[in-house]
This record gives sequence, structure tokens and C-alpha cells, in this order.
Amino acid sequence: MDDLKQSIFDSAKELQLINFATITVDGKPRVRYVVGKADNELLFRFCTHLQSNKVSQIRENPHVHLSLGVKDLETAKHWLQVEGIAESSTDKTERHSFWFDELKNYFTGPDDPNYCIVITRPSRIEYGTMGSMNPEVWEPK
Repeated sequence: MDDLKQSIFDSAKELQLINFATITVDGKPRVRYVVGKADNELLFRFCTHLQSNKVSQIRENPHVHLSLGVKDLETAKHWLQVEGIAESSTDKTERHSFWFDELKNYFTGPDDPNYCIVITRPSRIEYGTMGSMNPEVWEPK
């Protein structure tokens, strides 16, 4: 893994609050908070209800944007801006591997028929550093 990809992974590998943006059917942006993380291939995942607006918006237009990495300005060091293509998955392996106990507040378990995983495959990631106006850019090969 090259240095930039490793830095991005280090910033995104733990569950964290992410701003997730889709486009509505009438062409307007819609941003909401989700809790997600990236794997070592820089695929970003979070869970949601299968019947949610975000899932139907992804079906209509899979182009999405994620922003993450800053919890508060006092401790912020890096941030990520991710452009990509999203899809929803009800694959059993995906659902079980993402599951954590706090999700019991929303779903009956990883086999709940309403539980799905949204997977974003990035086409471009900007890795910004606080104090710099020029982020480093990673694009998959």
C-alpha cells in the first residue's frame, strides 16, 4: 500500500461519523450523518434501513460524496472528501461482518430483513491536512 493510501486508510478504518450525500429524485443534494468506516481497499461501508430514502436515491443515481475525519477543530489533523459510486447490499456476509451491538437499537440482528449495507467504491479521495489549502489526491488505478 502506498503512503497516501495508507494515510487515508488510517484516517478511515475506525467507525466514525460521516457526512453522506446523495442526489434526490428532483436533483437536489441531500446530506445526512451515518456511522461507517473503510476497509484496506478503501471501500467505505455503513448500514441503513433497506427502505430508507438514501437507498432509493442510490438506486436512481449512485454517485455519492462522503466527508469524514474531523471530530472537532481542536484535535483535527486530517480530513477526507470521497467521491464514488454507492450500492446497497443485503449479502449475508456483508451484513454479519459490519454488525456491532449498538445496532440492536435499530435492527433485530444482522439477519433483519430491513438491515442493509451501503458500500461506496471511491473514484477520487482528497486527503486534506489542516493548515494546507492543497489536499493530496488518491484515485484507484
